Amino acid sequence: MCLYERAMHPYEVATTLRQRHKDDSVRLNYGSLYAVVGSLERRGLIAADGTAREGRLPERTVYSITDTGRVEAHDWLAELISQPVKEYPAFEAGLSFLPALPPDEALALLQERAVSLELSLAQARAATALVDERGLPRLLWVEAEYAIALREAELAFVRRLVADIAGGELGGIEWWRLVHSPDAPPSLPPPFVHQWPEIAYAVGPHATKESS
Repeated sequence: MCLYERAMHPYEVATTLRQRHKDDSVRLNYGSLYAVVGSLERRGLIAADGTAREGRLPERTVYSITDTGRVEAHDWLAELISQPVKEYPAFEAGLSFLPALPPDEALALLQERAVSLELSLAQARAATALVDERGLPRLLWVEAEYAIALREAELAFVRRLVADIAGGELGGIEWWRLVHSPDAPPSLPPPFVHQWPEIAYAVGPHATKESS
């Protein structure tokens, strides 16, 4: 996307992405940047546009985006913006297997996560306040605003879950405690086994052992 602005050499692209902290939002591997550039050139999405020299540094090939590349980038970005996709966040995966942890340990871990989220939010808010104060247009850091909104929503959820576990108000918590008690029977199906046997099989104590 840097080449939308102007022609650049790969090193300048990497520097620009670092300066704009795009690696906070996109998983970037700077070590493979030249390989990516080569792939884009072979596909006709970018093209060499001469060379440039900075100081005593050697000449570097400058690339510009082609018309085909503009169409490809537009279609890719339009899909990212318009179409929600299932992204399988790690925390959601952990929550799906929460019954495998003892309730007290799960509660402590969730409280630890809440503290981490609070610290992360404080840092993110301070960073966005700084760039806003320096006059950087909101358009150029709107992804940071989105990340803050996600963290705020997650923190609110974690706090509610912590309160429900600590207060014994989480549905199924009696079974959860019994499963992890020393006196638990060898097989203890969840209380809803008769209503949804396929779900009970997925989350029952036998499932947690087999899926490990």
